Amino acid sequence: MEVAPGMAADDRDTASSEAGLWWILLVTGSLWIVFALLVFQFDATSVRAISLVIGIVCIAAAVTELFTVGAVHGGRRLARLLLAAAFAVIGVLAFIHPENSFSALATIFAFYLLLRGIFDLVGALSTRGTELWWTGLISGPVQILLAFWAAGNFGHKSALLIVWVGASALIQGVVQILRAFQLRPSSSR
Repeated sequence: MEVAPGMAADDRDTASSEAGLWWILLVTGSLWIVFALLVFQFDATSVRAISLVIGIVCIAAAVTELFTVGAVHGGRRLARLLLAAAFAVIGVLAFIHPENSFSALATIFAFYLLLRGIFDLVGALSTRGTELWWTGLISGPVQILLAFWAAGNFGHKSALLIVWVGASALIQGVVQILRAFQLRPSSSR
């Protein structure tokens, strides 16, 4: 990754340390896309299956955030830790009561989408001018809109939950793969 001459020292350090993690983002992004494909295969009538999928997505998102904590500094590190903790709590809630109604699952997942969307949007705005800052500018609002859709009472929640989880996983995978290629050192291109 090329470091812009006008970047702050903290941003240059973060960019350099994140460059070594590009392959992790490539692998996890690919896994998110495979997971999204598998999610669309789930039976929309099984509350337990949908709850497990939501739990897996949230726990995987928490682990992904924890992987990136070492590469960031200051406020970004604290934000990623808080986001990882929030995702872990949401994931555990989905595992604890898998028989809850679809409305409860939709509400839990709506919070995940809202947090993920806000974080992606704020991250994009704070890194404006970098190579792929626009990915968060697109994925953040899409996830926020999905969150409000998930929180609404639109009927057929079982099928919509599958769509929301699959779309969220697909967005996460594409963003991580794009970020991986952005971070990949220029010597390996």
